[in-house]
Amino acid sequence: MAFVALYDANVLYPGSLRDLLVRLGQSGLFQAKWTEQILDEAFAAIVRDQPELEQKLVRTRKLMNDAIADVVIEGYEPLISSLELPDSDDRHVLAAAIGCNAQVIVTSNLRHFPDDVLEPFNIEAQSPDEFVIHVLELAPARVVSIVRDQARALARPETTVEELLDRLRGVGLPRSAAALRQQLGQP
Repeated sequence: MAFVALYDANVLYPGSLRDLLVRLGQSGLFQAKWTEQILDEAFAAIVRDQPELEQKLVRTRKLMNDAIADVVIEGYEPLISSLELPDSDDRHVLAAAIGCNAQVIVTSNLRHFPDDVLEPFNIEAQSPDEFVIHVLELAPARVVSIVRDQARALARPETTVEELLDRLRGVGLPRSAAALRQQLGQP
């Protein structure tokens, strides 16, 4: 049985990171999960920075929810009020992780999910960089293939794997980008 990873809103923006995480979620190496509330938060951040994308995000949400079987978690809401976190606005994320038996919360806000709070639920918070490194260690050839496919899909403008890795490094995946370069035999 594959492990379960819940994506926090802050790892679903920027687009290159979201695209990689969705593609990894399609791999079958683990079960990716999120909630509609998590998508609401991610897309609200995108619209704040790029209001012209608001209408396109309706399609993006549908594509994301259709891309991975059983990705959307429901029924976790009753747990929210019983949870304590440094930022109470993140309780819904932990409740969703508990509700879907996630082993990992992928988040850029690690301090919002302290180990001592997560440990009783057998959940670990990981940065997106740490998470991608772990998935890469599980299946190096598969992840390299996914990254190559992601680069090929970026047609406007055309993007090489090297350019994609530079972009991923710039959005918070420095170790992952370096490890992928090594897998590809690049300096």
